[in-house]
Amino acid sequence: MSAKILFSSVKFDKYELEDTLPAKFQRLIDQMDLEEIVKDKWTVIKMHLGRKIGYSTIHPIFVKILTDRLKEYGAKVFITDQIVSGGQDRGYTEDYLGVPITPACGIMDQYFYERKVDFKSLKDIDVAGHIQDAEVMIDLSHVKGHGACGYGGACKNIAMGCVTDRTRQQIHHLSGGLSWQEDLCTHCEACVNSCNYHANQFTEENKYQINFHDCTFCQHCVKICPTNAITVEDEQYGNFQTGMAICTEEVLKTFLPGHVFYINFLTNITALCDCWGFTTPPLVPDIGIMASHDIVAIERASLDAIKMEDLIPAGIPQGLELGGDGHLFQRLHGKNPFIQLNELEKRGLGAQDYSLVEIK
Repeated sequence: MSAKILFSSVKFDKYELEDTLPAKFQRLIDQMDLEEIVKDKWTVIKMHLGRKIGYSTIHPIFVKILTDRLKEYGAKVFITDQIVSGGQDRGYTEDYLGVPITPACGIMDQYFYERKVDFKSLKDIDVAGHIQDAEVMIDLSHVKGHGACGYGGACKNIAMGCVTDRTRQQIHHLSGGLSWQEDLCTHCEACVNSCNYHANQFTEENKYQINFHDCTFCQHCVKICPTNAITVEDEQYGNFQTGMAICTEEVLKTFLPGHVFYINFLTNITALCDCWGFTTPPLVPDIGIMASHDIVAIERASLDAIKMEDLIPAGIPQGLELGGDGHLFQRLHGKNPFIQLNELEKRGLGAQDYSLVEIK
């Protein structure tokens, strides 16, 4: 039996408030069967609050609509992310949203529950304390491309945002190591300036140096290098996606069945993850919002809705030639985004069969 995906489109028939996406989102929430589950329960909204001067994250008006509705249902609501500092720059404030905003692993990134796994370099799934302690989770995700795995949505929001830096590092390391070619390097320091973890530098001898204790292998340095002086050795992006699926499974085990809900925003769909700290033009026109109880189905529906024929050329760097095969994200990043869905499905976390139910 196919999973039901609630869908509200950005398309509208007339210039009226009730025909806009925020109004549709209110009606979509009311169709999610949330009230009985969240009443009197600690309910965490896991989302990405963005970085630096990025502006493509989910608009605060939608987050406010969700928090207000959950409180009306009787939920004890809070918002969390790996890093919450700077979220106020995009309008995510406790005063406006009316709920606490807290780092998932505490202010020192040391509050977590350890789980052991055994997949290549991935050994420790450190589930964020404020995620495991919650009784219900709303996985509120902004859909976009991703340099390391092709696509970032509901799975990535959990796998990379509900754990410690140690686990993120181990997952990223599944992709392979990093290599620097001195003869190609112009010492422009774009790699250093793009690193969110201050994990790289040029020495006094002008040698590129990575502090692997702090490096999460996010590959920002690889993507931003204008001369391809930094590359991934023995790239195994499929292992990265498998690692995300394993991590997602471990996080979801901390919740009772039916106590996790998924909402994917298909707006401002850009080439890169919001953690880059800047925003490029969208790859395709805005599509709308999807919601489901099934993480695999909603990821599949989201990818299916993003079509190569809708590409907006301004969304990719001038002069970049896309690959000729696969999904738009695969042509852009050279990575098949469906691997993570197959791995999630293999672990019994859902199925890729779905039916869309439009909420107008």
